[in-house]
Amino acid sequence: MKRTVPATSGVLPGKAITRQDGAHRVHRSWRILWGAALVALLALLPGAGQTRAVAQTGSTSSTGTTKARIAWASCGAHLQCAHVPVPLDWNQPRGRKITLSVIRHLASRPDRRIGSMLINPGGPGESGVELVRDGGSDLDAWGGGRFDVVSWDPRGTNASDPVRCFTSDASQARFWRGVQIPTTRAESQAYARKTIALARRCGRVSGELLAHISTADSARDLDHLRQLVGDQRLTYVGISYGSFIGQTYANMFPGRVRAMLLDAIVDQTAYVKSSEARTAATVASTDEVLDRFLALCQGAGPARCALAGHPETAAQRVARLFQQARRAPIPAPHAAPPGKLSYGDLLLSTFTPMRSPTLWPQYAQQLAAAANGDASALETAARQTRTPEVISKATTSAAIQCLDGPAREPVSAWPKVIGDLTKLGVWGPVLGWWQWAPCASDWPARSTDRYTGPWNARTKTPILLLNNLYDPATSYRSAQRAERLLGNAVLLTNSGYGHPSYSDPSQCIQNWRVRYLVQLLTPPRKTVCPADRQPFDPNFGKPPPPPGETIP
Repeated sequence: MKRTVPATSGVLPGKAITRQDGAHRVHRSWRILWGAALVALLALLPGAGQTRAVAQTGSTSSTGTTKARIAWASCGAHLQCAHVPVPLDWNQPRGRKITLSVIRHLASRPDRRIGSMLINPGGPGESGVELVRDGGSDLDAWGGGRFDVVSWDPRGTNASDPVRCFTSDASQARFWRGVQIPTTRAESQAYARKTIALARRCGRVSGELLAHISTADSARDLDHLRQLVGDQRLTYVGISYGSFIGQTYANMFPGRVRAMLLDAIVDQTAYVKSSEARTAATVASTDEVLDRFLALCQGAGPARCALAGHPETAAQRVARLFQQARRAPIPAPHAAPPGKLSYGDLLLSTFTPMRSPTLWPQYAQQLAAAANGDASALETAARQTRTPEVISKATTSAAIQCLDGPAREPVSAWPKVIGDLTKLGVWGPVLGWWQWAPCASDWPARSTDRYTGPWNARTKTPILLLNNLYDPATSYRSAQRAERLLGNAVLLTNSGYGHPSYSDPSQCIQNWRVRYLVQLLTPPRKTVCPADRQPFDPNFGKPPPPPGETIP
């Protein structure tokens, strides 16, 4: 079956927006960065070997103005870095300070510079410094080269006074050695005891920091950075959890927003309601995307998808594989070292591929091999996503979430909570144990400043929301709900798969990014952009064909 790729229009005058100008290369950068709290793809920002500067601040109030500026120092081609002190507690601006690591990529068209575009890559806990360092030139294209692209490691993460739960890497490694996603009663009881011990350790090691890393705290930091870069109003891009930072900022400081582009929209009401509601919202659409992966695989045929072309459908083969792994581990003779794929590791193996359609052919090959009795590739991938370093990043993510929406049930209620999450989707046990369980284990901090609504403040310019139709982590329903709840927002849909929108590139989406950020133009309501290509297309991720050309 062939489909015709419709033409897209409206490229920003002055510079041709090509695929190389952003969406596809940023997609590559983002695949490297995304999910570091859950997959071992992102290293901590190194402190040595880089020139840093410290902002000399006058006023630390996030509600006023300041004459201070950031003392930037070069840290790479077109890159500048600095350290910015902020109050640990914004209610006590003259009290203890913590330090934010910040970075900017200078506008490629300085003669037409509009200002700064601040960006947060999500998580919670992803490194904005790493994002801009690795993908600054691509992000520059999102704003047509007319903004300095500025980001930061949010408080409590990476190089910005990170949350710590262990006094040494060796202690952390001993604590997590051999731990997997539990799928039996005995494993679950042992893991629940682990999370109780973890919460106590985090409280002892990180102390008062834990109570001051809520999203509202980061929104105040964001407003302070806006002032320091000299912008009267904020131009902001928030991705995944970064969309929640944006929604929080827009409702705390609606009059200070110039433009706000949010991609992969977090359900703001579920996020703050409770840890249980937040985790349920995150896993609710995963199985739908998994089903679409299998259906598209079947339609692509055996030449493009290794699961297809058998007496059983792709969906039937994978269902049988999951049933087999529930009964007993599957041999992984070529893993290093050789071992077996547990059911927990099989669940974990879905995490990265469901976000990234570009990985679907490879993941299909791995699943097919496991269905044929060799789960080596799946086990190797799973091991990389449950190292002590990765679980530590998941704990940092949980530390932020526990403040924004505490757990309502104790960890002893795991049979019901994990059971309910498991019914919702394959990610239920993974995120239930990694994100809900720490919050439910008498987490040693509460925030008196968390923001829980209302969400209907009206910004002068509409907030532009982007979401894939099939997103495994931030469902399309969440984006629709945000469009209704926010005081002034427009949803632009990408008819594609994965998380965030540029995991399934669309030239139409890229054109609207630039129009919006530069010219403050929004698409008509209910606009749906076509993805450039379908998953399992051998040319997926490459520039789209010329208008009118068909693709097989």
